[in-house]
Amino acid sequence: MSNEKFSISIAGENALILHLTDGISTLTTAKIQAIVTDLREKLSASLIDIIPSYASILVIYEPLHTDHFAVRKSLQKAAKNIIESRTKSSDGISKLVTLPAYYSTDSGPDLATLASEAGLSINQVIDIHTSTEYRVYAIGFAPGFAYLGEVDQKIATPRLATPRQKVPRGSVAIADRQTAVYPAESPGGWNIIGLCPTLMFDPLATPSMPLATGDRVMFEPITRDQFLGLGGTLGRFEAIR
Repeated sequence: MSNEKFSISIAGENALILHLTDGISTLTTAKIQAIVTDLREKLSASLIDIIPSYASILVIYEPLHTDHFAVRKSLQKAAKNIIESRTKSSDGISKLVTLPAYYSTDSGPDLATLASEAGLSINQVIDIHTSTEYRVYAIGFAPGFAYLGEVDQKIATPRLATPRQKVPRGSVAIADRQTAVYPAESPGGWNIIGLCPTLMFDPLATPSMPLATGDRVMFEPITRDQFLGLGGTLGRFEAIR
């Protein structure tokens, strides 16, 4: 497959992984999403799980229903069809999700520092963060943790040198040129600039996550009262030592 813009390798006794070789981009994400949609339809009951990432798809199949050769053939066909179609956008199959966010120095302990280091005002940072349409590149680290890109270079900032032991659920954060919302309280080294009241993972809901790989995301600024009215909780932020 040297002339093709993808490769397929074995990832386990009943798993294959497809890698696109175009690199990480919105176009690659669009292709990944389109391939996943096609595979879910074609493989259906033969799938145990299908896990998309930045530029790859892990397919875990039921060996009692299919085999390595049939799944590889489906992967090859789906990848070829999508690449040859020259997909330029996944807008036709993705959805736009608007996430409310309460930005302040109370809800975003790193907001003032980020603004100062960027040579911007706090309001300018908020305006830049909320004026960008992000793409869900991958979901990982924890259920519901969506890696969103790309953050405007003006407010891109490295991870904290010393991660916090506890980051409250709903924390809106930036690391390098990615942004995300923490779906649950956890350790974390991203720069926190606000809080989002939306549940990013609910095992009792269908679907369990409001975002899927390939979706588009916009953040909408809300007030403290609106945040609390939407069920948000102002958690305590651990000081960085």
